[in-house]
Amino acid sequence: MSLGSLLRRVVSPGLVTVAVTAVALVVSTGVADAAPALTQISTDPYTNSDSQHATEVEPDTFAYGSTIVSAFQVGRFNDGGGTNIGFTTSTDGGATWTKGFLPGITTAGGGTYARASDAAVAYDAKHNVWMISSIPITSSVTVPVVYTSRSTDGGLTWSNPVTTATGSDLDKNWIVCDNTSTSLYYGNCYTEYDSPADGDRLKMTTSSDGGVTWGASKNTGNNATGIGGQPVVQPNGTVIVSAASASETSVLAFQSTNGGSTWSSTTTVATVSTYTVHGSLRSGPLPSAEIDASGKVYLVWQDCRFRGTRGSCTSNDIVMSTTTNGTTWSSVVRIPIDATTTTVDHFIPGLAVDRATSGSTARLALAYYYHPVANCTASNCQLDVGYVSSANGGATWTAATQLAGPMTHSWLAGTTQGTMVGDYISTSFSGGTAHPVFAVASARSGTGFNEAMYTPAAGLTVAAGTAAATPATAGQNFFSAVRAAIAYQQWLANGGAEGGGEDSP
Repeated sequence: MSLGSLLRRVVSPGLVTVAVTAVALVVSTGVADAAPALTQISTDPYTNSDSQHATEVEPDTFAYGSTIVSAFQVGRFNDGGGTNIGFTTSTDGGATWTKGFLPGITTAGGGTYARASDAAVAYDAKHNVWMISSIPITSSVTVPVVYTSRSTDGGLTWSNPVTTATGSDLDKNWIVCDNTSTSLYYGNCYTEYDSPADGDRLKMTTSSDGGVTWGASKNTGNNATGIGGQPVVQPNGTVIVSAASASETSVLAFQSTNGGSTWSSTTTVATVSTYTVHGSLRSGPLPSAEIDASGKVYLVWQDCRFRGTRGSCTSNDIVMSTTTNGTTWSSVVRIPIDATTTTVDHFIPGLAVDRATSGSTARLALAYYYHPVANCTASNCQLDVGYVSSANGGATWTAATQLAGPMTHSWLAGTTQGTMVGDYISTSFSGGTAHPVFAVASARSGTGFNEAMYTPAAGLTVAAGTAAATPATAGQNFFSAVRAAIAYQQWLANGGAEGGGEDSP
């Protein structure tokens, strides 16, 4: 992980909070009638010359009741991290938003660190605390801690961060809380992260006091390595964590049934077969995990097993596997966004499940990025944002809706691993409607960018679609395993580092 040049100068120190009323606009999509009105919910205010402005990337969201909180990187550096972590909060189901920037992390917000990355959002119902997990980056090019910022006023203002975990090189943190009042571990919050300095060792730490203090970090039962882990909590208190393997050739899962005192060994959910997203866009098969009211876990990632044979494939679909216990997972199914004969490449999914629903009536919403033509180049790739939904637990899906685009890659923040909208995006339900948050870019003005956070102005409905999810055939699974084995050997030959390009902030 190389972070290169250090932060030298920032403006607008401290916390900046502004109330914003949702103003609808339509981002050019090329199919105007298909695109919903979008609201820009944040913008990069910084002007320091050593990062890229105005850029905002890699949002996470969480919703509880009518409150939706999103957090993301602001002012992306080419070689890792952002000038600060931004947040935006709606307390009325997405009608209006309050935006700001976290205090006490980077020098932009009165802190001591040069940069910050990897924002993830959670809510602790027992203690009535909103939390944003992030990793700060030092001027000596290290990531020594995981931070948790806390809000006790509904996500409108935030405290200086508390230390969640320490180490020599940390990455890809995620946070979740147990919000079921009947759970034995109600009020426990769990942070996952990995340590690239330790071969991407997966680690967990637990808080039971609203994120004020955190326990010792613990490995999985088999000291597993991985990247991009996402924990969810079942109603009985069982925590199920899914992650990509360190080589990004499989999806793993592990769990705790005792409130984070110990963690199981990992099991393999599925092998992963991916098509390299073209145009030098940074992307990889990191999973997006959600859970319904019954505790069923839904896991999606980008995968190309349905498109091509004998070790080759032509583009990615978004695929899904589910579990009720964390150890036995369903066969991989393809989410039918379009026919497998199209040229479309789908990637960077953000899944939401309506937690008021479950089973055969579970309501799912999926936002994702895509290239209409997979085999494109940096000069002619067109990047779009799409949306599909299911009202029957993923058995059938609606036709796709284009939310934003087309975007030219030259409009996006640049990184040493390609242009970037984020290693992940996010969707959450509030008031029965889905609220994805994603980066949208438009044409650059001079040397500056115009890449910011957007969300559909009125939220998105979920419908009972007619396109059936399709399981992989034995042959497709076999060739997926072959491709995964080949990719794993290549990863080992390269020293076992940065298998898919996301193992940096």
